[in-house]
Amino acid sequence: MELATSRTVEGVSVPPHETFADETATRIALTHDPLPTTEVIQWATTPRSGAVVTFIGVVRDHADARDGVTGLTYEAYEEEAAARLAVVADGARVRWPAVERIALVHRLGDLALSEASVLVVISAPHREAAFEAARFCIDTLKATVPIWKREHWSGGSQWSETGQPVTSVTVFPPSVGSAR
Repeated sequence: MELATSRTVEGVSVPPHETFADETATRIALTHDPLPTTEVIQWATTPRSGAVVTFIGVVRDHADARDGVTGLTYEAYEEEAAARLAVVADGARVRWPAVERIALVHRLGDLALSEASVLVVISAPHREAAFEAARFCIDTLKATVPIWKREHWSGGSQWSETGQPVTSVTVFPPSVGSAR
């Protein structure tokens, strides 16, 4: 499935990527199923990759202003979220051209404590690019992709108040990640 015919990221034309095809270098997904962590890490590990960095966000028992969180519900504007995830991946490739594979996978629906909600996997020949690209991807994903969470606790539930307005990937501060 092709997300777009072409994209421009920070003035650089970036070719489109197919999603979840083994012969491609980018995997983008929104899913109601448990995250395929082991499969994605195996997919990202290539003969050229000397580093595979994995970030897994999990549901915790507290939020910024609340203890006793028992679970989360994630909802997304799925078409736009998938397109923005692809732009996040493209932005990482522009900043770190050595990156081999990028996977950005976010869970939707109801999640219990300790369940994985987001998976970022980056492979590159060297660890510096892999770590920096992974940090850029998770930070930019949280700031630019239209995914919302509802916190649940014993006394009720509420949409997270720590969210922020969704911004464009291209206006995301360049200080978050930079090519070296």
